[in-house]
Amino acid sequence: VQLQASGGGLVQAGGSLGLSCRISRRTFTFISYAMGWFRQPPGKEREFVSAIAGSAGNTYYTDSVKGRFTISRDNAKNTVYLQMNSLKPEDTAVYYCASGTVIGGTLSPTYWGQGTLVTVSS
Repeated sequence: VQLQASGGGLVQAGGSLGLSCRISRRTFTFISYAMGWFRQPPGKEREFVSAIAGSAGNTYYTDSVKGRFTISRDNAKNTVYLQMNSLKPEDTAVYYCASGTVIGGTLSPTYWGQGTLVTVSS
């Protein structure tokens, strides 16, 4: 299963950026899996950012991005999105999409995509 993430880049603090991640495998039952995003800031551990359940579409966020980031999915396109608004320098990280299962309000990943770098300048 291949997850293809895109949309990273350089943005000024306070700006917005959108990420997308598409699963390319045709036999993958996209709606059966929760999707989500993790990030790894420079020199730090990878951390959970947000997840969205499969069919019900319940969403989950880490506290630091609540009210600023919005996760969504298009099951017809096998794609998950992360809209990031009011970006802060501390949001700078490599962002990874993943698919898996929501457990305890976070995503337990089964598959990972490649990372996409988001840099927020002050």
